[in-house]
Amino acid sequence: MSPTSADLTVPELTAADLLVLDDPRFDPDTVAVVTGAASGIGRATSVALAANGLAVVGADVDEDGLETTADLADELDAPGTIHPVPTDLTDDGDVEAMIDAAADYGNLRYVANVAGMQHIASITEFPMERYDLLLDVMLRAPFLIAKRAMPHIRATDDGVGAIGNMSSVHGHVATQDKPAYVTAKHGLHGLTRSIAAEGEGTLRGFSVSVGYVLTPLMVNQIEDTAEERGISERAVVEDVMLGQARTKEMMTPAEVANLFVFGFSQHGTHLNGGDLLWDGGYTTTYA
Repeated sequence: MSPTSADLTVPELTAADLLVLDDPRFDPDTVAVVTGAASGIGRATSVALAANGLAVVGADVDEDGLETTADLADELDAPGTIHPVPTDLTDDGDVEAMIDAAADYGNLRYVANVAGMQHIASITEFPMERYDLLLDVMLRAPFLIAKRAMPHIRATDDGVGAIGNMSSVHGHVATQDKPAYVTAKHGLHGLTRSIAAEGEGTLRGFSVSVGYVLTPLMVNQIEDTAEERGISERAVVEDVMLGQARTKEMMTPAEVANLFVFGFSQHGTHLNGGDLLWDGGYTTTYA
């Protein structure tokens, strides 16, 4: 069950939460890369793909978090394997080495660019070093990963694969005090469409746009927004975050991970350049 607006506890991931599909390419010889794999949506996506029998390369700067993700897959008896590959997404050499390592584990077909960060400040007060870091992690790194991964996907026996990019409602609309995040997410839609344009139909690009997901990053963002606006954390959740949404619950990381599973699968064949908008009506209704 999704958390209600009053519940700010990050939910525990269980096997029952995960979408498992029958797909001819979901096997131990098929590799999926997941960035931001040490926590939150990245962790859930890594475990969900392992639950579908894939070899998953989990990339993150947090080595301890990566090990915890791999342990969780084992605890849930996932038939696939998670291979932790510590990676600094702001270091081109690290990114390139991570993709090379992924290709060594089997047929690299799938990439989930999930890693993200947030900084709450207005445009006029936004520190440029934070802007640069956020754009490096959330837009430049996905571009470089796509650049390095696409030749490996094309080199498989049928050239079938997909690159999924973690976008947001903020890839569709803008709210105040998140200018770098909004800029990065809008840019990811352009990258997604560019991948689709160059993928020749078999190498697909898609994005996943969701509303507010209860992750450790989100809990920190709630605290920062409350401080920035001088309101309570409960008011941030109920009025700022879920105020415009029609579904008054936050999503769980597993619910987002399942969208990547579907998008990578044979059921997503016609999802190419498009966006899975799962936002509870946030961007499609008006109060």
